Amino acid sequence: MMKMAKNYTLIAALTLAFASLAHAEEAAPAPEAKPDNEVSFNAAVASDYRYRGVSQTRLKPALQGGADYVNNPTGFYAGTWLSTIKWVKDGGGDGSVEWDLYAGKRGNITDTISYDVGGLYYYYPSNKLSPSANTFELYGQISAGPFSLKYSQSTTNLFGFADSKNSGYVDGQLNQEVYDGYTLNLHVGRQNVKNNGAASYTDYKVGVTKDFGVVTVALAAVYADTEAYVGNGKNLGKTGAVLLISKTF
Repeated sequence: MMKMAKNYTLIAALTLAFASLAHAEEAAPAPEAKPDNEVSFNAAVASDYRYRGVSQTRLKPALQGGADYVNNPTGFYAGTWLSTIKWVKDGGGDGSVEWDLYAGKRGNITDTISYDVGGLYYYYPSNKLSPSANTFELYGQISAGPFSLKYSQSTTNLFGFADSKNSGYVDGQLNQEVYDGYTLNLHVGRQNVKNNGAASYTDYKVGVTKDFGVVTVALAAVYADTEAYVGNGKNLGKTGAVLLISKTF
């Protein structure tokens, strides 16, 4: 009788334990679903604004900021972004601002492969360059895990280069977390400037990014293998360290 009593006691304890576990699982909050429509804003300060490896600010700091909208059910997005620049004035034009406008669609091809397609307009107010610095590109990107491959093609002259319509840029990236929130950033890109072979080049980046909550900090070494881009006597593609401090809210 004592043995049976012990067995009943054990069964009752196990039943109570499983019931408590089931209750705890039921009480656990479900992951918060994303709203259909999201709007975010971003602001940053950069020690040098490097675009495709080439400094846009004569190796000097830049102020940057923008806004983004995304419709989560469809993957459609649109946004705008601005930065201070110096290269237009160095090229004999006017204006100190780059204003980007873009829209596209993101989605999944499989559980591990995603895509991103869209268009991007680079607007340089009152740039007065001939041909104009204003540029429009179409782009497409395929991503798998930390790897991504992107191709962009201009449908206009590219950033003021004459007869450069249909210039293309290939961009390969690896962004992989390596330790405690630190993400390794590797990049190689090839800019082909149509009918302007001397302006074509390859650029590289090795960096690390860390989100500290209050701000995100990125530090990278950047280089473009060209001396065709010069501003105020400075080689704008030379190897340099770039520090970017940004905040999204």
